[in-house]
Amino acid sequence: MNSVPVRPASPRKRTALLALLLSLSLAGCGLLGTPEHGPSAGSGGGTGGGTGGGRSFTVAAAGDILIHPQLTEQAAQDARAAGRTGYDFDRIMAGVKPVISRADLGICHMEAVLGTPEGPFQTFPDFLVPPQIAKTVKAIGYDTCSTASNHTLDHGPEGVYRTLDTLDREGLRHTGSARNQAEADTPLILDVKGVKVAQISFAFGFNGRDLPPDKPWLANLTSFKAIAAAEKKARAAGADVVILSVHWGREHQPDPSNQQLDLARRIARETGINLVIGHHSHVVQPMEKIGRTWIAYGLGNQLARHDVPGGLTEEGAIGWFEFTERGGVWDVRARYAPTFTDIPPGPDPAPGASAAAAQPVRAHRLVDVAEALRGDAALLPEQRARYRLAFERTQGTLLNRGAAEDGLSALRDLPD
Repeated sequence: MNSVPVRPASPRKRTALLALLLSLSLAGCGLLGTPEHGPSAGSGGGTGGGTGGGRSFTVAAAGDILIHPQLTEQAAQDARAAGRTGYDFDRIMAGVKPVISRADLGICHMEAVLGTPEGPFQTFPDFLVPPQIAKTVKAIGYDTCSTASNHTLDHGPEGVYRTLDTLDREGLRHTGSARNQAEADTPLILDVKGVKVAQISFAFGFNGRDLPPDKPWLANLTSFKAIAAAEKKARAAGADVVILSVHWGREHQPDPSNQQLDLARRIARETGINLVIGHHSHVVQPMEKIGRTWIAYGLGNQLARHDVPGGLTEEGAIGWFEFTERGGVWDVRARYAPTFTDIPPGPDPAPGASAAAAQPVRAHRLVDVAEALRGDAALLPEQRARYRLAFERTQGTLLNRGAAEDGLSALRDLPD
C-alpha cells in the first residue's frame, strides 16, 4: 500500500482563527454564531457543533472556480492599482474569506487548467487561466481542491501536470487528476483536528476527449463502481470521513437531473460516503439529505463571469457542514451562505444611459450576500435589491427538495 499524505493543521489558519475570535469577542458577536443558530462548530474548542458529541470539525465548500477573460482583466487592473504587475485575484474574492477561513477544512473546485504566469490565456472551449488564482484560493482559506472536471483534459497531460504543480507550490492539496499511477492510487487524506478526512473527486466526462490509453490515471471518470472503490481505498488507508466532490448534471439547470438523483441515492445507500459536493451546472441546485448523507447537488459558481450572464450564474452558495462524532457515527449539520458576483457595466449601456446609470457596480467582486447587506452602508438601493433577490432565490432553490425538514438553514439570515 502506498503511503498516505496526512496534512497537519495549518499554523496560518490557527493564528488567523484566534485573531478573528478575539476581534469578534470585542465586538460582542460571533461571525457565524448568531442568536438564531447558536455557536458554530468552528468557533474554537474541542467539541463544537452540538452537545454531547465527540470529535468535531467544520467544512466550507463551494462551486466552480472558472476564470473568464473579464475576471483576468479585473485581476490585472487590481494589480496595477496596487502598484504591481501581473494578476491579483485577492480583491475579487475577499468577500468570502471570513467564511472560508473560519472552517477547519476548506474545499474548492478548480475547474480549468492553470497556465503560466504571463499567459497566453484562453477561454471557452479550452480554458487556460492565470495560475495566480491558486495563490488567492489558498490565501482566502481553502486547503484542498477537486480537479476532475469536463475541462481537465483541455490541454492534455501537460496541462494536468502544470495545474497540479501550481497547486503544490501554493500549498493546496488536490484530488481528481494525477501525474502518474502512484499518485492516482494514493488516497488524499487530510488531518483535520485529529480526524482523518479523505476527499475523492470524479467528473462525468472530458468534453469528448478520451483518457490517453497509456495514461488512464490522468483523471477520474465518474461511475458508481469507481466511486465506491475509491471510498473503500480511502477507508483502508485510515480515513474516518470521506467527502466526494463530483462534477455532474446539466449546465444552467437549477433542477438536478435524473442521473444525478439516481447516482446520489446509490451513493447514500450503498457506500459510506459522508458528504457529496456537486458542481458543473454553474447555477445553484438543491441540497438533500438521504439517510445520513447530505447531497449538495450543485453549489453554483464560486467565481465565474460568463460571456452572457444569465442572472443565476452570478449566484452561488458556500456549503457549511458541521461534523460531530456521536457513538462512533458522524452526524452532519448542513448550512449555507449565499454568494453573488458583482459584474460591472458592459461596453454597450442602454441608449441614452451612461454606464453609471446602467449599473452601480464598478468592479467584479464576489460577496457573501448576508454579510454585505448587513455591513456595507455604502450599498446603493439597486445593489441591496439585487443581493436580496440572490439570497432569497438561492435559499428557495437549496430548500426545494425538503431539506429544511432535515435542518438545512442559513449561516446568517437576511437583515430586516
